[in-house]
Amino acid sequence: MRPMKLAVVGGGPSAFYVASRILSLLPKDNVNIHIYDRLWAPHGLVRYGVAPDHPEVKNCVHKFDEAARDPRLKFFGNINIGIKPSTTVPRSLHLPLSALLSNYTHLLFASGCTLPTLHPALLPSSYCIPALSLVHWYTQHPSQPPPPPLEHVHHVSVIGAGNVSLDVARMLLCPPSHLQSYDVPQSVMSVLSRSAVKHVSIIARRGPLEAAFTTKELRELMSLPNASMRPINPSLLEAPPGVKLSRQQSRMMDVLKKGSQNAWGTTPRTWSLDFFRSPTGLALPPPESPRNAPAELTLAHTTLAPDPDNPSVMRAVPTGETSTLSTSLVVTSLGFKADPTPFPDLYDPKSAHLRVHAGRVLTASGKPLKNVYSSGWAAMGAKGVLAATMMDAYAVADVVLSDLMDTGGDVRTMAVTPNTESDGELEMQEIGDEVLKLSAEPPDMEKPPEEVINGVEEKKVVTYDDWKKIEAEEVKRGDKAGKERERMEWDEVHQFLKTK
Repeated sequence: MRPMKLAVVGGGPSAFYVASRILSLLPKDNVNIHIYDRLWAPHGLVRYGVAPDHPEVKNCVHKFDEAARDPRLKFFGNINIGIKPSTTVPRSLHLPLSALLSNYTHLLFASGCTLPTLHPALLPSSYCIPALSLVHWYTQHPSQPPPPPLEHVHHVSVIGAGNVSLDVARMLLCPPSHLQSYDVPQSVMSVLSRSAVKHVSIIARRGPLEAAFTTKELRELMSLPNASMRPINPSLLEAPPGVKLSRQQSRMMDVLKKGSQNAWGTTPRTWSLDFFRSPTGLALPPPESPRNAPAELTLAHTTLAPDPDNPSVMRAVPTGETSTLSTSLVVTSLGFKADPTPFPDLYDPKSAHLRVHAGRVLTASGKPLKNVYSSGWAAMGAKGVLAATMMDAYAVADVVLSDLMDTGGDVRTMAVTPNTESDGELEMQEIGDEVLKLSAEPPDMEKPPEEVINGVEEKKVVTYDDWKKIEAEEVKRGDKAGKERERMEWDEVHQFLKTK
């Protein structure tokens, strides 16, 4: 069997699951895997997406640690792979994709979906922010979004009915003392302790049967010690005639009928699930208004009707009735999409992720690129939980190994040609099978590109050994504060590594 030197773009769960699967199935001398991430810390959404009060979800990192102990796997953090330097993580080391092409035999994109899906009727402003900004704030993401002005915010409207919406609502509603022992940075705790939030409205364009959040997340919100839910109209909690509820839907409806642990109106903070409402606009207060002056959110009332193109799918349609809601802050939580900027030639605007079929990245004409693969959200869009990501990653790893065992097949390739429109950078072009894009014989089967080696020496690039030292220091600092860990930011990490 031919040796394989695999470069993985992205260092989240999908990347580590693919790597662990390949390492477990291949002989020791046949493979080297290098994982690159634009963030300095590994594990992607496990570190920067999971709610702090859900530490059990992070248990998968034990498997990632096990994979990283294999000498055939190396992690390089704080490296941005792509055509241009990163604007969201500007202090990361930029490495053009061409540097990987000449140094690796195989390439896997596991770069996830890093951009929020915005609502067309709600332009970003100081009164309207994506949920991703809030999540990145309370997880101390290296993009460093500004903290929300919670000391001036009384009412929050969260648009969307997924688990992220409930995470945001829970973080804003629960008492800071409840979060003190978890992995919440002290700077975040300081803002939460000054919060003036009294009510959170969770707004969904469809009904409770179509809600995307899980019963587990709903129960957590129902059980907050200092908050209560406004009772839902009982007519919304009955199954339509002739509709048989699934077991999951029945559980969800039972929880909604029972309501919150605390009775409505008996707590200092409240929340509501506002079904069959769809935003159509946000009127901001005049510029001379006080900072805590509310905006006016216009909501179209909706109902369900069959989709003309797919009658088996019920979609939300306006009834003609509208209402307004005074709110201090709107948080849009409508999902995520891949960033087309780093790899524009591979991006499919229709699906909002890379063009992929059965794990193989495709050209614009639909032909698979030789030895170029994708897994996780980069390949299938922002959907599914960690278990689904793991199963997808294992399946893609099996495709990689299947192709490695078979040198035949009608596979298109990509070549590298100068791109005069991007300062001599290299761009991807689809050409004939006789020209390979990735190197058939890299200059070294173990070493990364020279720029990466220099970055490691200068402590601008973080290895997995570096990460374990950083993690130990974060946990040590957390122990002193009586919490899970106290997170470090890049400037502090950079100085810390220089002393180790």
